[in-house]
Amino acid sequence: MKKRNIKDLKKRLFVYKYDYIRYKLKFIINNTQLHPAIRYKAQLKLSNLVKDSAKTRLKNRCILTGRSRSVYKKFKISRIIFRELALKGLLVGIRKASW
Repeated sequence: MKKRNIKDLKKRLFVYKYDYIRYKLKFIINNTQLHPAIRYKAQLKLSNLVKDSAKTRLKNRCILTGRSRSVYKKFKISRIIFRELALKGLLVGIRKASW
């Protein structure tokens, strides 16, 4: 595995670890029936969480090369690798279009 892929995996695990905590805090913040002091404390806790624990900080990467641009979500590989594998017939259900 490339170093970028290992780093990306660690980030994803970190996001997964804090996902439930973020969900609970956001629910408290958005609940208008709660006392404002409780909501304010939840906002402070959320702002003190590590920034890398947010889902928006993740970037899709190719699992084979680590390339970050033009990655197909369904296959999790870049367009270059996708084309190579498709032409070799290694992707099930994918074939070159012909009219």
